[in-house]
Amino acid sequence: MAKRVLVVEDNELNLKLFCDLLRAHGFVVEPVSDGREVLEKARSFVPNLIVMDIQLPHVSGLELIEQIKKDGQLKIIPIMAVTAYAGKGDEDRILSAGAEAYVSKPISVAKFVESVQKILHR
Repeated sequence: MAKRVLVVEDNELNLKLFCDLLRAHGFVVEPVSDGREVLEKARSFVPNLIVMDIQLPHVSGLELIEQIKKDGQLKIIPIMAVTAYAGKGDEDRILSAGAEAYVSKPISVAKFVESVQKILHR
């Protein structure tokens, strides 16, 4: 059975790229462009992984990671943060919020897919 990935990204081009890449590798994908819909979508879609942009309008991806990790139903879902934040300490902040992995933008296609596969085959 194909693994399910919830992709949270407000940039249309990035959202399409991530979804196309994941689908090409056999994943079932659910795109979300509005961070305010993430918790509800995660509950209904029941993903095996959440790919989370950190810079979102309305609510930060960091806040969403923290909310997901505090939610009894959702906390077991691994999260891979994808962000243009690449400053010193950003990766530590993202990982300490609860993300299992961190990939910086612009992404390397190979590294993105490799990171997803690594998380899902733990």
